[in-house]
Amino acid sequence: MAGHSHWARIKRAKSVTDARRGRLWSKLSRAIIVAARQGGGDPDMNLTLRYAIDAAKDANMPKDTIERAIKKGSGEGGEADFVELIFEGYGPGGAAIICTALTDNRNRTAPEIKKIFENRGGNLGATNSVAWMFEQRGVFLISAENVDEDTLTNIALETGADDVQAMEGAFELTCDPAVFGDVRKALDEAGIKPESASVSMVAANNVALGGDQAEKIMALIDALEDHDDTQNVYSNFEISDEDMARLSES
Repeated sequence: MAGHSHWARIKRAKSVTDARRGRLWSKLSRAIIVAARQGGGDPDMNLTLRYAIDAAKDANMPKDTIERAIKKGSGEGGEADFVELIFEGYGPGGAAIICTALTDNRNRTAPEIKKIFENRGGNLGATNSVAWMFEQRGVFLISAENVDEDTLTNIALETGADDVQAMEGAFELTCDPAVFGDVRKALDEAGIKPESASVSMVAANNVALGGDQAEKIMALIDALEDHDDTQNVYSNFEISDEDMARLSES
């Protein structure tokens, strides 16, 4: 989703419960397993695996859990048979949504995701019904408490990143996926820890939602993200600070 709303949701999720943390670790383990299965267990030779491991470390996943997932994906810890499913559709207010999932049972997951869309004012579309609106980009969200704009701008210039955008309380740094690792390394070397770092699907244009529509889109996004098989949910909605604050209190 658009950077501003993404940053607001990160702040909203700071008080994550143990149950949610366990679900997140399960999702991250699946991503590691599939990446290792498809490209091998060496993160130096498998960028997808490296990024999956980085995401797991960012979520404070224990090292032994990460290592077990790599071994399982490499065939050392039992057969791992997950397939990726991509769902595209629209939510309340016409917001475009892409939901990716890793599942060992597509006949279970597909109807469950469809039901979530239908029960919360959305509808699924065909392949590429909304994907054409999105582009794969590296996205870093960094608290303004940890860095100043000039420092970030210099890192962006040195690494070939695209842009640094200031928002209330944070900066969004975007880059081509090809230099994502270089940007992350430069941030690490500068002692800057992002609140979020991922290769994401970013929309060319955003849809501003407020009031009842803001509440409905957040309910849909939350339900999709809470599904055990969901890996990522991308959207192009924007919500004002006032509406996000109201939803955070509800």
